[in-house]
Amino acid sequence: MILRAACVQVTSAAEIAPNIKASSELIREAHAQGAEFVTMPEVVNLCETRLGQAAGKARPEASEPALAAYRELAAELNIWLLAGSLVVKLEDDPRLANRSFLIDSSGRVAAKYDKIHMFDVDLKGGESYRESNKFRPGEQAVVAPTPWGPVGITICYDMRFASLYRALAQAGARILTVPSAFTRPTGKAHWHTLLRARAIETGCFVIAPAQCGEHECGRLTYGHSLIISPWGEVLAEAGETPGVIVADLDLSKIEEARDMVPALQHDRKFALPETLRLAGE
Repeated sequence: MILRAACVQVTSAAEIAPNIKASSELIREAHAQGAEFVTMPEVVNLCETRLGQAAGKARPEASEPALAAYRELAAELNIWLLAGSLVVKLEDDPRLANRSFLIDSSGRVAAKYDKIHMFDVDLKGGESYRESNKFRPGEQAVVAPTPWGPVGITICYDMRFASLYRALAQAGARILTVPSAFTRPTGKAHWHTLLRARAIETGCFVIAPAQCGEHECGRLTYGHSLIISPWGEVLAEAGETPGVIVADLDLSKIEEARDMVPALQHDRKFALPETLRLAGE
């Protein structure tokens, strides 16, 4: 079976309405190129680094305008659509959710996932991020059924935690989605290496749509959306400006890669190093 998949790469603004317009135009472009599964980056509805501003602009899931627009568009175009992540207001927490939505070809939300790992770092050059101040971390890993097999859903910083991807693959995932808004310094250093490693370790296709460029809120993102084979080959790569990339995924390559290196079957229990054991007591 062949799946034509696409990554939509955008430079999301600090208001929801223009983001819906820009991303929807590129979704239509991906559909025109024959894509059956179209993916979008992290925070595709709202790139707003200022906590107070983000909280004021975000909407609850039930009334989130981008989600409604994407559901309508998926049904209109008869495609599966990944809203990489939307910034969503929560009723029971002052923080927001960084939530990925997988939408089927009828416009139904087939699965959703809240980002588990929070990007709390200080980078050289003065960039500082404290996602845990803004977002409530998720607690549940998600694998969702699709016509092309189970899809494991993750978001950006998750990619640095290989155990999550191994768990998704061992739970049946054949495709892994990694929508992102990677910073430029970390993107240049680690983006390609980490994503290729996640594909190789799991024998999965990896689809990683990314934010790019300079955003209204002052954030700089790396771009270079990627589609990667289970053998770690880059099948398609974007540059550093908005656009669409498309690749044909030969799903038989999953079994081929896993047969050649069946590492998912070779886990062994082991004792933790003494320092970790003592820390857990």
